[in-house]
Amino acid sequence: MSELVLRFEHTVGRAALKLWSDLPHDLQDRLFEDAVGGDEQLRHQLAVYLHDHHPRTAHPTKPTAVA
Repeated sequence: MSELVLRFEHTVGRAALKLWSDLPHDLQDRLFEDAVGGDEQLRHQLAVYLHDHHPRTAHPTKPTAVA
C-alpha cells in the first residue's frame, strides 16, 4: 500500500474518531465492525477507547449521594 493511501486512511480515521459522538448509532456500529473485523482484542481495546473518550458512549457517572 502506498504511503499516500496510508496517510488518507489515517486522516479519515482520525476524522471519524473526532466526530464519533455525532454519528448515528447505526453508522457507529458499521464503522466499528469494519474496523475490528474478527480481532477480539482490538474490539475490546477500541470499545474501551470510545467509551473513555466520547460522552455519548461513556458510562453514566454514579451518583455520589442519595437524593
